[in-house]
Amino acid sequence: MSQPGAGDAVAVLGGTGWVGSHVHAAFARGASRVLSLARHPAPHLPPDAFRPVDLTAVPTRELARLLRDEGVRTVVNATDGANATDGWDRPEEALRRTNVTAVRRLLDAVALLPWPVRLVHIGTVHEFGPVPRGTLLGGGVEPRPTGSYGRSKLDGSRAVLDAASATGRMDAVVLRVASVCGPHPSPASFVGHLLSAFRRYADNGAPARIVVADAARDFVDVRDVADAVVAAASPRRQVRGRAVTIGSGIATPVAELVTAFRCAAGLPPGAVVERPPGPGAGMGLGGDWVRTDVAEAERLLGWRARISLDRSLRDTWLAAGGRG
Repeated sequence: MSQPGAGDAVAVLGGTGWVGSHVHAAFARGASRVLSLARHPAPHLPPDAFRPVDLTAVPTRELARLLRDEGVRTVVNATDGANATDGWDRPEEALRRTNVTAVRRLLDAVALLPWPVRLVHIGTVHEFGPVPRGTLLGGGVEPRPTGSYGRSKLDGSRAVLDAASATGRMDAVVLRVASVCGPHPSPASFVGHLLSAFRRYADNGAPARIVVADAARDFVDVRDVADAVVAAASPRRQVRGRAVTIGSGIATPVAELVTAFRCAAGLPPGAVVERPPGPGAGMGLGGDWVRTDVAEAERLLGWRARISLDRSLRDTWLAAGGRG
């Protein structure tokens, strides 16, 4: 898999978050010089691999100057409007500040650089909105999100795609990523919520009370997502102005995911008390069906998911200090 040139730097916006940290590691394994740009440092990053940047507040020219001085020729935007406290259930204004306004600021900064840059923007399948069961999500599906999060992410992705078509200097691609699983999950994610609940059961025997939607979702391991980002950053891939869907191509019922994770953690059936969601729960993200068209990413990026859901969940539990 081709990487940026040895003398060039890769900047990962949001590189201290869950997905961003795995993206940083994937580029670093390929001997790229990688910088993570985020509000707060992370203990796993050496000081010379981190620059403090708040994308929602940094002036455009200051961001452009930083990217220029560091010789950045590949930019990955791994920021997201969710947070550990509220997840994706945040006021629309807060979501748009990160997912739209900050993205436009990044585009303006990249446009000021004296050389062309490849920008990989990490979007989400929730930009599509609810679709009929059986639909394969990919380039042939028109995005129609119904919730604030999906709408804000779609507007950010469209800003990236519009910039790629409007100027010869903006070499940009959008990756619409399915539900992410894998080691060190964000507490805002469903897998992160399950992990916290299962760890509490392991510590004190308190059953995990989990709201389980009657839905099927496409889950993809975070390490596979990072590999997809590296593939999209390769100059060999002619994907400028494209939106590529990234997922496993398998729609797993949420109830099956809960059971699979419980088994991976070695916990008994009594460790989980399942509760149904309230009316309409989850419809603002992706309805009750998400399955990606895997042929698209394989054709355009030479990428496909390789880590099974069972392995992903087992690795998640072990990485959190659980017993195998």
